Amino acid sequence: MPQRLIHPYLVLALGILAVSSAAILIVFARAEGVPAIAIAAWRLTFAALALAPFTLARARGEWARLTRRDLALALAAGVALALHFATWISSLDYTSVMSSVVLVATNPIFVGLASVVLLRETLRRGTVAGIVIAMAGGAIVGIADWGQVGAESLQGNLLALIGAMAVSGYLLIGRRLRKQLSLLAYIGLVYSTAALVLLAMAFAMGANLLGYSATGYGLIALLAAGPQLVGHTSYNWALKYVSATFVTITLLAEPIGATLLAIPFLAQTPSPVKVVGGALILIGIYFAARGEARGQ
Repeated sequence: MPQRLIHPYLVLALGILAVSSAAILIVFARAEGVPAIAIAAWRLTFAALALAPFTLARARGEWARLTRRDLALALAAGVALALHFATWISSLDYTSVMSSVVLVATNPIFVGLASVVLLRETLRRGTVAGIVIAMAGGAIVGIADWGQVGAESLQGNLLALIGAMAVSGYLLIGRRLRKQLSLLAYIGLVYSTAALVLLAMAFAMGANLLGYSATGYGLIALLAAGPQLVGHTSYNWALKYVSATFVTITLLAEPIGATLLAIPFLAQTPSPVKVVGGALILIGIYFAARGEARGQ
């Protein structure tokens, strides 16, 4: 096991805290009139530009040594990340914050199965129990919210599920490449690729990237600084030390963080049923953490 000075669980906890604010910031940016695809494109563009001086100075040697296959995988991870943001951010236009973040957090199912089939990783009993318990909690939260929002949220829910599948591919590729690439080399390629793909998507969709309020751009800059550079980078750092399945299970805490933030900022108070579902998510993460620790 690679030596490390910081425990992955602490880094993941920091990432969860940062990412939990994403949905709230996006809702506020949408209120400023910024389209979903423009938010996604600027979020990754700001992040890639902030990293550029460091990645160009320190990662070019690693990029030059990449095989064609690994380079293709890194670019594919960027495309998957772009698709994740394009669909998930769009989902917030059609469904509630709670439904969106819960459904996009269903990725443990996809990652867990793919890890066994593609990466030949063995799911430990604790990890399996964690997936089942956490997903049960997510289902409870989702069903409760569905009853309040109604069938008109179907489009948003489907977009969130597509976002879940896309981020699963992104994390699985990260698990593969982070074993040999430094953090800066990996995120420099992936974030830049995602930014270019999202900019191209915005252009193809005829979305305007300019002319919005300073507040709108400020909110997107916060998205890039917090949820992206702190949150997603924390996940990518941890992928070198823990399985992609475990990382996705910890992401199930995001709906809890987003819900707590939605209480003061969006006046959305969760029902007792949702509180029970949130508690199950946390219990699931605990069992998964125990299972992961015992295998290391």
